[in-house]
Amino acid sequence: MKQILAAALTVSLFATLPAATPAQAQAQQLRCLERERALDMLENRFGETRRSMGLAHSNAVVEVFASSETGNWTITVTLASGMTCLLASGHGFENMEAALPSLGTPA
Repeated sequence: MKQILAAALTVSLFATLPAATPAQAQAQQLRCLERERALDMLENRFGETRRSMGLAHSNAVVEVFASSETGNWTITVTLASGMTCLLASGHGFENMEAALPSLGTPA
């Protein structure tokens, strides 16, 4: 769960970074592919399906993919250019919907 929170923070930071370098250079640093290739890889190579999605700054689409069979997960961001970047991945995925603990309460 800590990895998912860290990835979410990464997404927030990524969304607020100024576009100071060309999009292609950013794409290479973030391990980006054309969306169709990225989705094919996640589904056919890792058995992951989309579990959630949301809209970030600059109309970037953030998605979480996971496999019920293996517990592996991947967080991606798809840019307006159509490139999908792999932000984070890991294992131990659990599908849950729970309220966050109130401030001062141990998690």
